[in-house]
Amino acid sequence: MYVHVNAAMSADGKLAARTREQLKISGSQDFERVDHIRAQNDGVMVGVGTVLADDPSLTVDASERLDKREAQGLSRQPARIVADSRARTPTDARILDESAETYVLVGSAAPDDRVEALEAAGATVVVAGDERVDLGEALNSLETHGIERLMVEGGGELIFSLFEAGLVDEMTVYVGALVVGGRDAPTLADGEGFVDDFPELDLEGIDAMDDGVLLRWKVL
Repeated sequence: MYVHVNAAMSADGKLAARTREQLKISGSQDFERVDHIRAQNDGVMVGVGTVLADDPSLTVDASERLDKREAQGLSRQPARIVADSRARTPTDARILDESAETYVLVGSAAPDDRVEALEAAGATVVVAGDERVDLGEALNSLETHGIERLMVEGGGELIFSLFEAGLVDEMTVYVGALVVGGRDAPTLADGEGFVDDFPELDLEGIDAMDDGVLLRWKVL
Protein backbone atom coordinates (compact mmCIF):
# COMPACT_ATOMS: atom_id res chain seq x y z
CA MET A 1 0.00 0.00 0.00
CA TYR A 2 1.16 3.52 -0.82
CA VAL A 3 0.80 5.85 2.19
CA HIS A 4 0.76 9.63 1.78
CA VAL A 5 0.83 11.68 4.99
CA ASN A 6 -0.58 15.18 4.57
CA ALA A 7 -0.83 17.77 7.33
CA ALA A 8 -1.01 21.46 8.10
CA MET A 9 1.03 22.88 10.95
CA SER A 10 1.99 26.24 12.40
CA ALA A 11 5.41 27.79 11.85
CA ASP A 12 6.49 26.21 15.15
CA GLY A 13 5.26 22.73 14.20
CA LYS A 14 1.93 22.57 16.03
CA LEU A 15 -1.17 20.88 14.61
CA ALA A 16 -3.50 22.55 17.11
CA ALA A 17 -3.43 24.60 20.30
CA ARG A 18 -2.91 22.93 23.68
CA THR A 19 -6.71 22.77 24.06
CA ARG A 20 -6.70 20.39 21.06
CA GLU A 21 -9.29 22.56 19.34
CA GLN A 22 -9.02 22.81 15.57
CA LEU A 23 -7.09 25.78 14.20
CA LYS A 24 -7.46 27.45 10.81
CA ILE A 25 -3.87 27.11 9.65
CA SER A 26 -4.18 27.02 5.87
CA GLY A 27 -6.29 28.92 3.35
CA SER A 28 -8.36 28.35 0.22
CA GLN A 29 -5.47 27.20 -1.99
CA ASP A 30 -4.44 24.52 0.47
CA PHE A 31 -8.04 23.41 1.06
CA GLU A 32 -8.35 22.92 -2.70
CA ARG A 33 -5.08 20.95 -2.77
CA VAL A 34 -6.24 18.68 0.05
CA ASP A 35 -9.56 18.03 -1.70
CA HIS A 36 -7.63 17.04 -4.83
CA ILE A 37 -5.40 14.62 -2.92
CA ARG A 38 -8.40 13.01 -1.21
CA ALA A 39 -9.97 12.39 -4.60
CA GLN A 40 -6.78 10.66 -5.83
CA ASN A 41 -6.77 8.09 -3.02
CA ASP A 42 -8.78 5.00 -2.13
CA GLY A 43 -9.01 5.92 1.54
CA VAL A 44 -8.53 8.83 3.93
CA MET A 45 -7.29 7.98 7.44
CA VAL A 46 -7.13 9.74 10.81
CA GLY A 47 -6.61 8.71 14.40
CA VAL A 48 -9.46 8.64 16.87
CA GLY A 49 -8.08 11.74 18.61
CA THR A 50 -8.78 13.74 15.46
CA VAL A 51 -12.33 12.38 15.32
CA LEU A 52 -12.96 13.29 18.97
CA ALA A 53 -11.45 16.78 18.64
CA ASP A 54 -12.62 17.87 15.17
CA ASP A 55 -15.44 15.53 14.06
CA PRO A 56 -14.25 15.65 10.42
CA SER A 57 -16.22 14.35 7.45
CA LEU A 58 -13.09 13.33 5.45
CA THR A 59 -15.01 13.59 2.18
CA VAL A 60 -14.21 15.11 -1.22
CA ASP A 61 -16.12 18.37 -1.77
CA ALA A 62 -15.75 19.22 -5.47
CA SER A 63 -18.51 17.63 -7.56
CA GLU A 64 -16.29 17.45 -10.65
CA ARG A 65 -13.79 15.34 -8.73
CA LEU A 66 -16.56 13.04 -7.53
CA ASP A 67 -17.89 12.69 -11.08
CA LYS A 68 -14.38 11.86 -12.31
CA ARG A 69 -14.01 9.13 -9.70
CA GLU A 70 -17.29 7.57 -10.82
CA ALA A 71 -16.25 7.80 -14.47
CA GLN A 72 -13.10 5.86 -13.55
CA GLY A 73 -15.20 3.11 -11.99
CA LEU A 74 -14.32 4.10 -8.44
CA SER A 75 -16.62 4.66 -5.49
CA ARG A 76 -17.93 8.23 -5.51
CA GLN A 77 -16.12 8.97 -2.24
CA PRO A 78 -12.89 7.41 -0.94
CA ALA A 79 -13.31 5.24 2.13
CA ARG A 80 -12.86 6.80 5.56
CA ILE A 81 -10.62 5.03 8.05
CA VAL A 82 -10.12 5.61 11.78
CA ALA A 83 -7.29 4.09 13.84
CA ASP A 84 -9.10 3.53 17.13
CA SER A 85 -7.54 0.85 19.33
CA ARG A 86 -10.28 0.98 22.00
CA ALA A 87 -13.25 1.67 19.70
CA ARG A 88 -13.91 5.13 21.15
CA THR A 89 -15.34 6.64 17.95
CA PRO A 90 -18.77 8.14 18.76
CA THR A 91 -21.60 6.46 16.90
CA ASP A 92 -22.93 9.88 15.87
CA ALA A 93 -19.60 11.04 14.42
CA ARG A 94 -19.74 12.56 10.94
CA ILE A 95 -17.45 9.87 9.56
CA LEU A 96 -20.27 7.38 10.21
CA ASP A 97 -22.84 9.12 8.02
CA GLU A 98 -23.84 7.60 4.69
CA SER A 99 -21.54 9.77 2.56
CA ALA A 100 -18.85 7.09 2.24
CA GLU A 101 -17.81 3.68 3.48
CA THR A 102 -16.07 3.78 6.87
CA TYR A 103 -13.57 1.37 8.42
CA VAL A 104 -12.64 1.51 12.10
CA LEU A 105 -9.37 -0.22 13.03
CA VAL A 106 -9.40 -1.64 16.56
CA GLY A 107 -7.30 -3.91 18.75
CA SER A 108 -8.66 -7.25 19.95
CA ALA A 109 -8.90 -5.75 23.48
CA ALA A 110 -11.51 -3.21 22.35
CA PRO A 111 -14.76 -3.59 24.36
CA ASP A 112 -17.24 -5.84 22.58
CA ASP A 113 -20.16 -3.49 23.20
CA ARG A 114 -18.30 -0.60 21.56
CA VAL A 115 -17.39 -2.73 18.54
CA GLU A 116 -21.00 -3.86 18.19
CA ALA A 117 -22.23 -0.27 18.46
CA LEU A 118 -19.87 0.86 15.70
CA GLU A 119 -20.97 -1.98 13.44
CA ALA A 120 -24.61 -1.13 14.12
CA ALA A 121 -23.83 2.48 13.15
CA GLY A 122 -22.57 1.29 9.75
CA ALA A 123 -18.81 0.92 10.24
CA THR A 124 -16.77 -2.02 9.03
CA VAL A 125 -14.60 -2.93 12.03
CA VAL A 126 -11.14 -4.35 11.30
CA VAL A 127 -9.40 -6.08 14.21
CA ALA A 128 -5.59 -5.95 14.09
CA GLY A 129 -3.27 -6.23 17.09
CA ASP A 130 -4.09 -6.55 20.77
CA GLU A 131 -4.06 -3.51 23.08
CA ARG A 132 -3.06 -1.22 20.18
CA VAL A 133 -3.81 -1.44 16.50
CA ASP A 134 -1.08 -3.22 14.56
CA LEU A 135 -0.91 -0.77 11.67
CA GLY A 136 0.98 -3.08 9.33
CA GLU A 137 -1.58 -5.83 9.78
CA ALA A 138 -4.45 -3.35 9.54
CA LEU A 139 -3.21 -1.84 6.27
CA ASN A 140 -2.79 -5.33 4.82
CA SER A 141 -6.42 -6.01 5.71
CA LEU A 142 -7.51 -2.77 4.06
CA GLU A 143 -5.76 -3.82 0.87
CA THR A 144 -8.06 -6.83 0.68
CA HIS A 145 -10.92 -4.31 0.56
CA GLY A 146 -9.37 -2.58 -2.46
CA ILE A 147 -7.61 0.25 -0.61
CA GLU A 148 -4.20 0.52 -2.26
CA ARG A 149 -3.52 4.27 -1.94
CA LEU A 150 -4.05 5.83 1.48
CA MET A 151 -4.02 9.49 2.51
CA VAL A 152 -3.33 10.12 6.20
CA GLU A 153 -4.45 13.44 7.69
CA GLY A 154 -3.31 13.07 11.31
CA GLY A 155 -3.05 13.40 14.15
CA GLY A 156 0.46 13.37 15.51
CA GLU A 157 0.18 10.04 17.35
CA LEU A 158 -0.95 8.22 14.21
CA ILE A 159 1.67 9.90 12.02
CA PHE A 160 4.46 8.94 14.43
CA SER A 161 3.18 5.35 14.63
CA LEU A 162 3.14 5.02 10.84
CA PHE A 163 6.71 6.32 10.60
CA GLU A 164 7.74 4.00 13.43
CA ALA A 165 6.31 1.04 11.51
CA GLY A 166 8.07 2.12 8.31
CA LEU A 167 4.80 2.51 6.42
CA VAL A 168 5.03 6.08 5.05
CA ASP A 169 6.00 6.68 1.41
CA GLU A 170 5.36 10.39 0.97
CA MET A 171 4.67 13.42 3.16
CA THR A 172 3.36 16.86 2.31
CA VAL A 173 3.13 19.56 4.96
CA TYR A 174 1.60 22.99 4.69
CA VAL A 175 3.34 25.41 7.10
CA GLY A 176 1.13 28.35 8.02
CA ALA A 177 2.13 31.83 9.11
CA LEU A 178 1.29 31.64 12.80
CA VAL A 179 2.99 30.61 16.03
CA VAL A 180 0.97 28.52 18.49
CA GLY A 181 3.39 27.49 21.23
CA GLY A 182 2.64 25.27 24.21
CA ARG A 183 4.55 22.23 25.41
CA ASP A 184 1.28 20.27 25.44
CA ALA A 185 0.14 21.31 21.97
CA PRO A 186 0.11 18.40 19.48
CA THR A 187 2.93 18.31 16.94
CA LEU A 188 3.28 16.71 13.53
CA ALA A 189 4.67 13.48 15.01
CA ASP A 190 3.98 12.83 18.68
CA GLY A 191 4.17 9.40 20.31
CA GLU A 192 7.32 8.29 22.11
CA GLY A 193 9.66 9.85 19.56
CA PHE A 194 12.81 8.50 17.97
CA VAL A 195 16.22 8.49 19.66
CA ASP A 196 18.05 6.87 16.73
CA ASP A 197 17.27 5.39 13.30
CA PHE A 198 15.44 8.58 12.44
CA PRO A 199 13.29 8.35 9.30
CA GLU A 200 15.04 10.18 6.46
CA LEU A 201 13.25 12.38 3.95
CA ASP A 202 14.16 13.58 0.46
CA LEU A 203 12.87 17.10 -0.18
CA GLU A 204 11.16 17.18 -3.58
CA GLY A 205 9.75 20.68 -3.63
CA ILE A 206 8.79 23.89 -1.85
CA ASP A 207 5.84 25.94 -3.05
CA ALA A 208 4.48 29.25 -1.81
CA MET A 209 0.79 28.83 -1.01
CA ASP A 210 -1.76 31.08 0.68
CA ASP A 211 0.35 32.93 3.30
CA GLY A 212 2.65 29.97 3.98
CA VAL A 213 4.62 27.27 2.20
CA LEU A 214 4.01 23.70 1.11
CA LEU A 215 6.85 21.20 1.69
CA ARG A 216 6.91 17.96 -0.31
CA TRP A 217 9.05 14.96 0.72
CA LYS A 218 9.56 11.37 -0.31
CA VAL A 219 10.47 8.98 2.51
CA LEU A 220 13.77 7.17 1.93
